[in-house]
Amino acid sequence: MALIMAFCTLIVNVLCLPLHLIKALVMYEIYKRVFPICWYRCSIIYNNKMHDKKKELFRSLPDFNRHGKQLTIWRSAVELICTDPNPHFKKYLKSSMEGNDHITFDRFVVASGEDMGAIESESVDVVVCTLVLCSVNNIPKTLQETRRMLRPGGGFFFMEHVVGEPSTWGLRSIGPWTYFFQHVLQPPWYYFGDGCEIVRDTWKPLEATGFSDLKLKHVEAPLMFLIKPHIIGYAVK
Repeated sequence: MALIMAFCTLIVNVLCLPLHLIKALVMYEIYKRVFPICWYRCSIIYNNKMHDKKKELFRSLPDFNRHGKQLTIWRSAVELICTDPNPHFKKYLKSSMEGNDHITFDRFVVASGEDMGAIESESVDVVVCTLVLCSVNNIPKTLQETRRMLRPGGGFFFMEHVVGEPSTWGLRSIGPWTYFFQHVLQPPWYYFGDGCEIVRDTWKPLEATGFSDLKLKHVEAPLMFLIKPHIIGYAVK
């Protein structure tokens, strides 16, 4: 089955040659202006479907307000710092902030997850990361930057889609077929998702980062099968 998967992936890669060429010619930057519009609409659906899981995840958020002032969050009184390498997300962030009077919006930082030098070390109580580690270039470096920004005892909350379970093949076994199609369809997904990768075992670098405590669990999200496998939880610096 691994050979079939590799062959199918090769065929899809060949079919994606026009997309590879567009990216090589730097024409892909045009799509980066369009992607925030698409993602803003998709995020509404995602948040509705994942509402209960997010509510469960963030239940312990107030525990990280150790200094008794506003809780400073990167990425609920709350002072918020948001970052993204795509500057075109900023206006949609403002739309999302409407109606959240309990949040004090600090600033929007255009930066990659691997280089967050604009945010001071040990300056935030909590880092929130949802559907981010699927598209950063270097997960371990992004997690190290996260640890750098967190105050001692600060929390890193995450909710990320991950690669499926490859273990047992069979027509009635959903997990392996998810794994199969995640790999086969990764080339076009990368472009339509602005660098998103659906074949990442993100839990491994999380376990290796060196947090003092890590609460992580694998769940099946109520979403399409390609992004159904998720990990959710939090880590403590």
